[in-house]
Amino acid sequence: MSTDLTASPQAAEELRRYAEALLAHLAANGTAPPTAPAFADIPGNWLPPAVQALVAILAGEDPLEPLSRAAGRDQQRTALFLCLALAVAGHGSRIHASWLGTAFGDLSIEQPVTHGQRSLWLAAARGAYGPAGKIFVLRKLDALAVPDHADQRQWVQALAPGEPAVVVPVSLVDFPEMAEIPELARPAQAAARLARLRARCTEITSARQADHDAATPLTNSAASPVTSWAEDEPLAMLRSLIGLGGPAGPMASLTTHLLDDLRPGADPHLTAIALHVAAPVLRGVAEELEADSRLEPPDTVTVPLLGHPIVLRPEGADAASMAEAEAAIAAEGTLPRRRPWEVIGLVIAGVGCVLGALAIGWPLVVLGMALIGLAGWRLWRRRAAIASDARYVAARIAELKELADGAVWALHAYAREADARAKQAADDSAELTRLIRRGPRAA
Repeated sequence: MSTDLTASPQAAEELRRYAEALLAHLAANGTAPPTAPAFADIPGNWLPPAVQALVAILAGEDPLEPLSRAAGRDQQRTALFLCLALAVAGHGSRIHASWLGTAFGDLSIEQPVTHGQRSLWLAAARGAYGPAGKIFVLRKLDALAVPDHADQRQWVQALAPGEPAVVVPVSLVDFPEMAEIPELARPAQAAARLARLRARCTEITSARQADHDAATPLTNSAASPVTSWAEDEPLAMLRSLIGLGGPAGPMASLTTHLLDDLRPGADPHLTAIALHVAAPVLRGVAEELEADSRLEPPDTVTVPLLGHPIVLRPEGADAASMAEAEAAIAAEGTLPRRRPWEVIGLVIAGVGCVLGALAIGWPLVVLGMALIGLAGWRLWRRRAAIASDARYVAARIAELKELADGAVWALHAYAREADARAKQAADDSAELTRLIRRGPRAA
């Protein structure tokens, strides 16, 4: 407050009691308490004459004398108090046109938004002051060229968060790794992002139209008191002005407020204003996304198949890259084997035992035949392993060829989708631009 109330403690206590009762009545039924204010004026303090001016306005009487005294003591706080109190009471149309400008003060990108400014912003967005109040806030925001001071990715992320890392078109469902190739991913990602932005803008503008058609219009011509707000900023600010609020919370920057208002789940009235502010950014983003969605698929694409880079062309897989992949598969699928020295040694030992049996006797014949049989079994195992490797390599090469053929057909399907994707992106861009072109009056 402009003056320390401890100098008149009794008058200050009476003032607080009446001001608190006044706020309760305003929020409940839009009227002042039935008991007329009996508190004394506090020299130098703006609040007593401001309360008297508010009571006079609500009673339909001339508030000029107390209003002049209050404004002379603190013009901005007086204007802020009257604007918020009349908005809460449902009589926002009774404010003077100049009060909003005085109460709102200067808005800056470099400085945080004050709690008073945010309270007026919210009240105007919810229609407490009619269309003129919304246009007032929008003009304040337009004058700052907010989009020029923020990264467009922030606005897109706020409007449609949770974007998937990879968009897999229908044509590439069987080959999702191809959807990660930049030349193929960029058009599909752009078209999908543009569709999400259009859907989000449609959601916002549809909610705005539903509010406009509701039984209680935003202009509040019925003068219904506001018993609940999406945020308690106006009531909290009023309590702070009359000395009943606690310490003020942290203030956020203008860009932070607008980005928060754009996110899903935010108050739809605030979202409508934030969408208008972000419109220039969204128009530019829509144009870029539409251009990206029209990009032609490349003539050649390198695709990893079975872990091997294969160059694909419209007529089929590149022979050289296929040959390299087949050679790599053969090298990986065939174990290196030495000459069968062990088998040769067993055969030589067996033959030696048989020949030695002529001098020693039949036991060496049995041993020799056993060694020769062991050599044959080992040789059979070796040949079976070689045949198994050959079958594995042949199966992998056949699988590689089948995948390469399928990938080529997928590229053809992707190319056929390109025209439909570009047409849909053009429709999405045109509709998005139409939705955000309507300006402050629509918001």
